[in-house]
Amino acid sequence: MSRPISFVPPSGARSYRLRTARGEFAVVDVPAAAGAGPRGTALLLPGFTGSKEDFNALHAPLAARGYRTVAVDGRGQFESDGPEHDESAYAQEQLARDVLAQAAALAVPVHLLGHSLGGQIARAAVLLDRSPFVSLTLMSSGPAQVSAAQQQRVKLLRDALAALSMAEVWEAVQAMEAAAAPGGTDEDGGLSVTLDSGAEDRDDLRRRWLGTRPAQLLATGRQLCAEPDRVAELAAVALPFHVLSGARDDAWPVPLLDAMAVRLGARRTVVEGAEHSPNVDRPLATARALADFWDEAGR
Repeated sequence: MSRPISFVPPSGARSYRLRTARGEFAVVDVPAAAGAGPRGTALLLPGFTGSKEDFNALHAPLAARGYRTVAVDGRGQFESDGPEHDESAYAQEQLARDVLAQAAALAVPVHLLGHSLGGQIARAAVLLDRSPFVSLTLMSSGPAQVSAAQQQRVKLLRDALAALSMAEVWEAVQAMEAAAAPGGTDEDGGLSVTLDSGAEDRDDLRRRWLGTRPAQLLATGRQLCAEPDRVAELAAVALPFHVLSGARDDAWPVPLLDAMAVRLGARRTVVEGAEHSPNVDRPLATARALADFWDEAGR
């Protein structure tokens, strides 16, 4: 499970439900800093088992560079509504159309960023309609399905959800991790939940887990394991692209991300000292790379 640095919204943030033509979505919306000179708006999509809070550490440095950032819980994620058991509601095209509706509700052209699963949903949205977007950043999000090891982790999660409630799965994961070793990983795409945080942080993680709809996890888990390579389609879209990742990634090997960037003619950023969640591991370096790209794309 992706682990935010904090669930507390940054200073100046507004947490509210963004009304769109496809329903309401929970967002954290942070304006550009006073005196920074507004330079644009970015829409941030979280990954599998993640939420809008995964971007909390990026808001302030991006605001200082003049960017309003809007991080969103997708349909059925954490604080956004969605059906409990209807997996068809979470088909990739449906989620992509939600993104288009979110962009329309913001009523300005946006820089679109998707982390991991969010990157593949962002790609699908751009392929449906690129007109609302100034640029697309794929953060730790590869060209097709996740690695074999991650597919196995997703299968374990799907099997657990078929037999247990969300609360029971949470307790089982806690027991497994406690028995295995201290610590954990911030990788998304599997069962791991970091345990070396404080009790309050664990409570927030549990609350997020219980708020996420099981059908959303089942449907998007299948997508991660079966996503086709759509890089050639995306390369044909007239839009600036950015492929950003950590120096190590278990979901999609870094050389695969390098090759995808070449195929897209994209800017490529590797954040040293970061893994699958550079937004959490190295937020200042990640924010700097994003703002540099957006400055250039905006011109």
